[in-house]
Amino acid sequence: MGLRRYLATRGIILFCVLLTTLLLTIMLVGSNMDVILKKGVSIQIRSEITENKLLMNSFKDTKELDQFIQNRIDDRIRNLGLDSPWYSPNRIALSMYKIITLDFGHATFLSSDSGSSLVSDIILEKLPRTVLLFTTATIIISLIGIFLGALAGSKTGSKIDKLTSSFAVISGSFPVWWIGMLMIFVFAFTLHLFPARATPLIASNDPGYIPSLFYHMTLPLITIVLIGFGTWAYMVRNFMINIMHEDFVAVKKTIGISQRKIIFHSALKNVAPPIITVLALSLSGSLGGAIITEAVFDWPGMGRLYFEAINVMDLPVIIGATYVLTAFFLISIFVSDLLYGYLDPRIKTI
Repeated sequence: MGLRRYLATRGIILFCVLLTTLLLTIMLVGSNMDVILKKGVSIQIRSEITENKLLMNSFKDTKELDQFIQNRIDDRIRNLGLDSPWYSPNRIALSMYKIITLDFGHATFLSSDSGSSLVSDIILEKLPRTVLLFTTATIIISLIGIFLGALAGSKTGSKIDKLTSSFAVISGSFPVWWIGMLMIFVFAFTLHLFPARATPLIASNDPGYIPSLFYHMTLPLITIVLIGFGTWAYMVRNFMINIMHEDFVAVKKTIGISQRKIIFHSALKNVAPPIITVLALSLSGSLGGAIITEAVFDWPGMGRLYFEAINVMDLPVIIGATYVLTAFFLISIFVSDLLYGYLDPRIKTI
């Protein structure tokens, strides 16, 4: 199978997985989709009528206005097929179409910083902050982990190997929320170096918001890196140990190539495919697993939004966030397949 056909097949499979996830989400939500869709129709109709000043002035009293609005809502509901049961094929298809096209409707309780109740506006406001925090953390973790893991894997049994393995076990044993609380206590309340809350207190349209956001991001970023790079280093170490026993490494040592060039030019190049795969999955997994971290540090991203939506059972926000995070996860898998095929020539001939 050629690389193009392989990637096309993988893309189709992942898109089917996304559709299946949407279908299961709609089936689990069930009749609550009626409330979500009908509320969206009601808000849209009322907005259209109230913005038409000429039409508003034509009504004698509020009773006549309310009756007119209700009639328009009923007509729109019938035209969209929302008067049929939620489990009917046309209703399920309509719900899936709206979600795929990012039409999540209006939030029940939550709103964006600008006051918008559209779920798409709320997500577009929160998502970049989560991507900023966890993408930065993942890049730093991977760079430190690859460097330390390569050194440890090339010097099995050395002090750096023992320290890397020990730190990986220790850092992986503590839950992120406990480390986060400890970091807040030490650096915010004791040393007063960073704020306890990662949410800037100034408005998002203020010129100083971006510097303030980076300053507030420092403590959660340090915490995520501290917890994550040990595991990364241990993983790369295990990859390197296998590669360093290959025949081509022995040949390079025999002909006098330096140890540093063997490690960082030849050995790392051979372990790049699995590292890229883990990197892509780690990035998407960190975005999906940001709920606890962002809740502890009060970081204004998707994780805290998810946490707040679950607390108040804001179904449109839950559905929208689930769809976006699932799409990110599937896209990362597709990208990792693409990079794997580029880095490993054997994939092209499968």
